[in-house]
Amino acid sequence: MRKLLCASGILAIILFGACKKSTYNPGTTATVNAAGGWWVTFTQGGVDVFGLGTFFLTTYNDAANDPDSLWVDDLTHSWGFKCKAGLNYKNLTFTATNAINEYQNDSVNIANGKVLPKAGRSKAGNPTDSIYMEATFSDDPTHSTYIISGTERTGFIEDDY
Repeated sequence: MRKLLCASGILAIILFGACKKSTYNPGTTATVNAAGGWWVTFTQGGVDVFGLGTFFLTTYNDAANDPDSLWVDDLTHSWGFKCKAGLNYKNLTFTATNAINEYQNDSVNIANGKVLPKAGRSKAGNPTDSIYMEATFSDDPTHSTYIISGTERTGFIEDDY
């Protein structure tokens, strides 16, 4: 009888404990308004010179969660670059000067980087944030400036490329 009573008590604790609503709040990162997944193009003079079309790029906080730096990562979809950029979080602007490219043995410069809240329209026309930056690469023999721009991923299937 004691075993049955003990087992019933443990079962009751598990059942009632499982019904309790969690109040856990994971919070956000220090770069939450500048971080995201982006559908972007890589152009020079308005032309997709490498025929890349629209591809996925990410921006995210560093491990220290500093509000003044941001990783910019093309996931090797364009030039193959991943670098840390300085971030002005208040203005949502970012730059990089001779930043180490984590994917290749070269460096990256990013100028005029900006996240524009609610300034974009997704593939299906949904309002979303927009991103813009001008990039140069130390291993580019033409020393060209490339425009990387696009809109934030909405999470809706109709907006994915």
